[in-house]
Amino acid sequence: MRIALIGAGNLATNLGAALLEAGEQVCQVYSRTLQSAERLADTLGCEATDRIEQIVTDATLYIVALKDAVLPSLLPLLVKGREKAVWVHTAGSIPLDIWKETSAVQYGVFYPMQTFSKMRRVKFCHIPVFLEASDAALLERLKKMAACLSDSVYVADSEQRRFLHLSAVFACNFTNALYGMSEHLLKQHGIPFEVMLPLIDETAQKVHFLSPVEAQTGPAIRYDRNVMDKQLALLEDEPDLRQVYELLSDYIHKTSAIGG
Repeated sequence: MRIALIGAGNLATNLGAALLEAGEQVCQVYSRTLQSAERLADTLGCEATDRIEQIVTDATLYIVALKDAVLPSLLPLLVKGREKAVWVHTAGSIPLDIWKETSAVQYGVFYPMQTFSKMRRVKFCHIPVFLEASDAALLERLKKMAACLSDSVYVADSEQRRFLHLSAVFACNFTNALYGMSEHLLKQHGIPFEVMLPLIDETAQKVHFLSPVEAQTGPAIRYDRNVMDKQLALLEDEPDLRQVYELLSDYIHKTSAIGG
């Protein structure tokens, strides 16, 4: 297939590299800013553009990896003049039906569920990819392409993807925010964040073998008020962190094997 990448952000950068590695042909990269498009296009050996009217019209597949907020207004403009190609977006929380507001004939969703950064390459073969398509034939085509990139390919409808994305926010974004809170407290007392890395790694590894409820430890699981009250006192000048501590401790106890 001749593939056009619409977007040059974190996801597009990693997906483009995976496509190239799998032997797929990326023929063009579009981005709002030419510099971003050129940076990714250089690594993929293709052309770049920042103008919608200059996006190629002969690609087989257009993969849209843009911010969710711009999709409703931008998709009709992107599809115009390119209606015969296959169109997919990569957003976890955007339904398949968004394509019905365009003139696309064959369309779908190609959602790789992972956290991406431009400066860090991830092994795409380990990333679960969730697919949805406008018809069964296209779904089979997307399955074949996804199988060249990932060992974990699933079919998920729009409702399932909404909850996948929500669950990912809890498992990834909120967890990373908690790392930030930990780093904040450590810095105040001259302790490097690196000391937490073995603990973080073991916590992540445990849920490969135990359920999160089974893996849970700490004072909240027992609702040890002696320890918890002392730690809350340390957060007297950190009202936001104190609130998070109380909410999470209460949740841990209520959902733990001990607390019921």
